[in-house]
Amino acid sequence: MTERPKLTLERTFEATADEVWELWTTKDGIEAWMGPDGFSVVVQELDLRPGGDLVYAMSAIAPEQIEFMTKAGMPLVNEHRFTFIEIDRPRRLVYRDIADFIPGVEPYEVETVVELHPVEGGVRMVLTFDAMHDDRWTQLATMGRESELRKLEQLLAARS
Repeated sequence: MTERPKLTLERTFEATADEVWELWTTKDGIEAWMGPDGFSVVVQELDLRPGGDLVYAMSAIAPEQIEFMTKAGMPLVNEHRFTFIEIDRPRRLVYRDIADFIPGVEPYEVETVVELHPVEGGVRMVLTFDAMHDDRWTQLATMGRESELRKLEQLLAARS
């Protein structure tokens, strides 16, 4: 497969790197914010080590998302598996998952890198991920990531 472009999203949170790390790497943290708006996530397995997996079920729960998934011929509940590649607490997390939920498209890997950099008054998070197989799906993936980051930001703000 040819190398796909990388996309980068950045956010600065009024939090410590440890607080953000916890939300990316614990069952309670992941279930609290992961998944775009209108979806819920339930962690089924979490083995936080290189070669270990995060397995979770993501369910469409809002009417708009249920309608989208139904019209697209996609199940309302999808199981996802991330395999951790690199873990450098609390600075860097690298994982790969398989995009195997797109009707008519052969499954392929998507790599995500989360980097946390302490800054004055908080932490800057740099999220880098592979583009999807086409522009439409890349836009949908980016919108999903933006939605997740809004949820993460709200969660961190509510804690302080």
